[in-house]
Amino acid sequence: MMKKILISCSVVILAIACLYVLSRETFDRLNPLLSEEYVYVEIVGEPSDDNGRYTYELDGVNEGDETKRVVFSVSTRLEPGTFVRVLAKGRYTKEYQFIREEDMP
Repeated sequence: MMKKILISCSVVILAIACLYVLSRETFDRLNPLLSEEYVYVEIVGEPSDDNGRYTYELDGVNEGDETKRVVFSVSTRLEPGTFVRVLAKGRYTKEYQFIREEDMP
């Protein structure tokens, strides 16, 4: 009986670890321990092509001046120097909005 419980717990832990490693964004979206926050980023560098969408993985700052990494995709390539406010939960992006430089923290 104890062996079955130990094996079951091991399988659950392994499944959670695989989900985290393979799809960090999905894990962050479902994680109840993470809270949503706005992260402000400036578009720099080139995006990666993701089946016709452009994926940006950028470092930005939240309202507490902490550095955070966010990932988001758009349907058109953004100009370098564009400022974006991202509603993020970990690395998962719920929404984004283009802003002016004056609105950056």
